[in-house]
Amino acid sequence: MLHATGDLLTIDVGARETSVEPIDDVLETYVGGRGVGTRLAHERIPFDVGPFGDANSLFFTTGPLQISQMSFTGRMNLTGVSPLTDGLLSSNAGGYMSRHFADTGYAAVQITGQSDDLLAIDVTDEGVSFEPVPSLREARVDETTAYMDREHDLGADQLAIVGPAGENRVRFAAVMTSESRAFGRGGLGAVMGSKNVKAVSFDGDSRPDIEVSDVQTDVHRDAATSDSIMKEQGTASLVDLTNEMAGYPTRYFRDRSFESADRINGARIAEKKYKTGSCSLCAFACKLPTRDDERGVETEGPEFETTMSFGSNQAVDDIVDVMISNELCDQLGLDTISAGDVIAAYLAAEDEFGNAELAHELIEKIAHREDEGDLLAEGVDRIHDELGVKNWSVKGLEFPAHEGRLLHGQALGYMTANRGADHLYSTFYAYEYPLVGEDEAFDPAGLEGKPEKLVWAENKRAVEDLGVICRFSRGSMDADRFEALYEDDFEALLDVGANVIDLERHFNNERGMDRSDDDALPYDVPGIDAALSEYYDLRGWADDGTVPEEDVSYLDVSG
Repeated sequence: MLHATGDLLTIDVGARETSVEPIDDVLETYVGGRGVGTRLAHERIPFDVGPFGDANSLFFTTGPLQISQMSFTGRMNLTGVSPLTDGLLSSNAGGYMSRHFADTGYAAVQITGQSDDLLAIDVTDEGVSFEPVPSLREARVDETTAYMDREHDLGADQLAIVGPAGENRVRFAAVMTSESRAFGRGGLGAVMGSKNVKAVSFDGDSRPDIEVSDVQTDVHRDAATSDSIMKEQGTASLVDLTNEMAGYPTRYFRDRSFESADRINGARIAEKKYKTGSCSLCAFACKLPTRDDERGVETEGPEFETTMSFGSNQAVDDIVDVMISNELCDQLGLDTISAGDVIAAYLAAEDEFGNAELAHELIEKIAHREDEGDLLAEGVDRIHDELGVKNWSVKGLEFPAHEGRLLHGQALGYMTANRGADHLYSTFYAYEYPLVGEDEAFDPAGLEGKPEKLVWAENKRAVEDLGVICRFSRGSMDADRFEALYEDDFEALLDVGANVIDLERHFNNERGMDRSDDDALPYDVPGIDAALSEYYDLRGWADDGTVPEEDVSYLDVSG
């Protein structure tokens, strides 16, 4: 099976010490990306660690396909214990950093411990350097990027940065790269901030020599010739469809369609787009560099999820206001989904829907934990009672835009995802919107046949994350191409994906997570409990949502 190559570099930022060790057995079994990050975390992070404890670690990992020239591979993975969900969580980001990471020659980089000084860490194929950067305390992402460029000739695409939100341990803080791309969901930016690490850079000339199948050329050609509307409107092309289907969360999930959706939809965003944007070597080019000269904002996006979280869910109907929110989150280092939802909860509590100016003020206050921002920085799950609003989260993770009250399979996917209310863990919504061929399509309502498909979809998404391959490759990647790229049978690949999911679930079980408190929704879906039990049975888990201890030996458990 094709897999990443290289050693594990461990960086103890407290002691400012490093070590290097081979992890060939892990790479051969778990390939790369999320698989390797999960396996290393399961072995090396104590099950009872506090998310902000020095024993929590962040694992940067890439996959074998970052050595290729293939579209959809400009991504990499980050794994650690989330301060938002309190479970093991992986996040991946696009942009350009993955290939700079590969140039170091390492397969994985672990950051552990806690520094007394705010640090910038430079990782190269010749060693690691530590620089105290007190002048960057609470600096924005663009300010930190400018400093690293000016002082060290390191560009935005080589950097992983936390903004003020990460330093202040906002539970949904992101790690930013290429200025506008985010390891966004779950608050791993707060973990990096708790270690007093402002930035990590990657550079070198030791990219591994891995032979990748010529099928990469076919995938790249498909990406270049695709006429997908996403090349013009990005994921925001979904706004009109979801709104028409009553599946576009509005006014803190009170409503399911927004009367002003046409003012924040993909067409409006396309009007603000001023150039083409992409990730490394990707010909699909679905990114959205946008600007508004009149109000002086330039950003990348907003994507579909952000049009919901800072648009319809706050009843804000001006696309430029949403663009401003998007840019503030990028520069301060915040996940736009969680930040937008928690502000929507506040607006609901204060009867301030539609107040974009207040939303912008709250973004700043959250990032710096000032005034009411200190409360909101904890996330909806921890503060909903104090606000007097419903808890719109699963496992502590706030909801994205794909509406589970419409899409019942996606609702089940929110329950089962080890990350919580995350649409990309299974992307089951893609089978319930009228976007796929009849052989894959499901009626949005009902759950018949969906647990089995959900298991398959989660496993396939995990296989993508081993590579690491973008979700938007689904129109180009079939089983034959996966087999050609990974040099193994597709079913064997799905088994690896299933093992990664089992490892995540087992780690979280050891932290006390199970069906009763964690695999639950804030709304009712007919038949959902039976479907959840069927899902567990298909995975070989107990009916309480735990991985049976007698069945975990094959997972190579040693945590």
